[in-house]
Amino acid sequence: MISNTKFLFFKAKFAIMMAALSLFLLGGCAGVPSDPADREAYYETNDPVEPLNRTIFRFNQGLDSVLFKPLATIYREVLPKTLQDSIRNFLNNLRTPVILANNILQGDPEGARNTIARFTVNSIIGFGGFGDPAGDLGVKFRNEDFGQTLATWGVGEGAYLMLPLFGPSNPRDVVGLVVDTFADPINIWADNTDRNAVPITRTLVRGIDRRARNLKTIDELEKSSLDFYATIRSLYRQIRSDEIRNGDSDDTIPSPSISLDEDPAVAGPRAQLIR
Repeated sequence: MISNTKFLFFKAKFAIMMAALSLFLLGGCAGVPSDPADREAYYETNDPVEPLNRTIFRFNQGLDSVLFKPLATIYREVLPKTLQDSIRNFLNNLRTPVILANNILQGDPEGARNTIARFTVNSIIGFGGFGDPAGDLGVKFRNEDFGQTLATWGVGEGAYLMLPLFGPSNPRDVVGLVVDTFADPINIWADNTDRNAVPITRTLVRGIDRRARNLKTIDELEKSSLDFYATIRSLYRQIRSDEIRNGDSDDTIPSPSISLDEDPAVAGPRAQLIR
């Protein structure tokens, strides 16, 4: 018999795929404006289902205000920073198999060596991954996912999508998210042993940790943006471009003082916005 947590986890993964597929199909049916200026803006934003995306964005904002932001605030204010860092280090260490697989698929031997070195050093000297002595030695954490791998293979990003709960995305990154989720050894182990509370908890804690680290920045972005939705859309694309080009990776959103027109290689840090 399928456990309740297993069933919920399956429904969550299924909902992600269906939401992305629906938005992608709707995007293909959206009409291109006839006015030349509007048509140029349409192709520039690459957001053919913008009204629907904005509706989902407002839903995500509402959910964030009543659930994720309060949880992230408690997490940030109650837990000591050293403990927060330890949790983040541990979660990063758990992603090693997925990151290493994508290093290999991208033909990045240096990245693979760094991933293996980080896992070995942090697992042994860093108390099972809760510490980051590898980072102290200069081997910094660099996340890789299958969406980035597809990009290195020349797969286009497709239309901009705003997913419920998971936030900004595109068809390429949705495929990457699904592949990484199903290929993660921990998720496979949990799925085969009826311990699906493990990946659910892992995803929730990682999301809260990311949200906690970006509390002030997101508030400042919202206050300073004439169109917060458009700001997030532009920022997400710059961040993903930075990730694909192997820029720095610390899950921190760039400061609002950084121009959104600035080269993402200069703008620097990446994030996954409320994902």
